[in-house]
Amino acid sequence: MLEKPRVLLKISGETLSGIGKYRYGRQALNAITAEALSVVDQVKLAIVIGGGNIIRGAELKEEIGLKDSIVADYAGMMATIINAIILQDVLEESDLEVRVMSAIEVKPVAEVYIRRRAIRHLDKGRIVIVAGGTGNPDVSTDSAMVLRAHELGAKLVLKGTKTDGIFDKD
Repeated sequence: MLEKPRVLLKISGETLSGIGKYRYGRQALNAITAEALSVVDQVKLAIVIGGGNIIRGAELKEEIGLKDSIVADYAGMMATIINAIILQDVLEESDLEVRVMSAIEVKPVAEVYIRRRAIRHLDKGRIVIVAGGTGNPDVSTDSAMVLRAHELGAKLVLKGTKTDGIFDKD
């Protein structure tokens, strides 16, 4: 029997957007769930999630005049964690097994991202949602996508965002 390949999907926060008050669209969340359901039997799925529907660090810094860009970057990382737990809940409504792992420790809602533990979850057939970017300021979630794909041995990386290309800066 052939081993299922590991696949990493990067989803921007904007992809979750709707026109609702809370910056989420149920239609978008349902579409992501349908896609996950359609591939979960063929691949081991990891998802890196963005937070742009809630906060964009550069915009936050400019909009309210933050002097420390690091604060804005950490706020953006926290936004990815919010998106991850919402996506987890929606995916679990369809009986998918999902684990959220974060580069920033938030024990009540996510496991700390540990490469070997993430691989173990994937090997057990669970979807792994990776949040918190890399846990470092000045690094985009596109960079986290590349890093996590490498660490997890992904054979395919897909980018589901509204932007063309891969960000290497804000």
